[in-house]
Amino acid sequence: MGLNNLLEHFVTLWVVIDPIGTIPVFIAVTAGLEAAARRRTAMLASLISAGVLLFFLIFGQLLIEALDIGLNSFQVAGGIILFLFALTMIFGESKQETEQRQAEEDMEDTIHKQNPAIFPLAVPSLASPGAMLAVVILTDNHRYSAADQGITALVMLSVLVVAFVLMLMAEPIIRLIGHSGAAIISRVMGMILASVAVNSVLSAMLEIFKTGQL
Repeated sequence: MGLNNLLEHFVTLWVVIDPIGTIPVFIAVTAGLEAAARRRTAMLASLISAGVLLFFLIFGQLLIEALDIGLNSFQVAGGIILFLFALTMIFGESKQETEQRQAEEDMEDTIHKQNPAIFPLAVPSLASPGAMLAVVILTDNHRYSAADQGITALVMLSVLVVAFVLMLMAEPIIRLIGHSGAAIISRVMGMILASVAVNSVLSAMLEIFKTGQL
């Protein structure tokens, strides 16, 4: 895997996992917990999201091919979905605004109690639908060797490690950049993701025109 591909994979995974956007969500769902419980929540959320994304990284393409869906077609669809996801990051409520509100609503619901490490932190904050889709596209068995896919897995895990560290440092970071700063960063990440998504669609379309294979 070349340096450009490695950088593209890192940027894509950073954007779709969005460790910075997870910080306000983490603060909202752990507001009433002690420090030790917050650390356990951050660790559990990171481990669960890693397990979910590794599952899609290993088995996602197998499931797609079992359904007789061409990977080029899947890449086009995936790129479009990632682009639409990027548009919501740019023009709609930012990730942290949407998920923080949902988390606060869930905390007010005294009937249905959920583990915040599972929802909303692990899924859909860290292991978002966009992240699940991205790891499948970035580990295409027809384009990348097992070694390249292993590198992508390590990149993904490194982003989740950063997310874990940022959750542990959540309060000082929010005091430094504020919720508005986190929202601005999320929108900039949306612009980057939109560019990556367009590139993914164009690459797949070019491959379809060259090979005639969907």
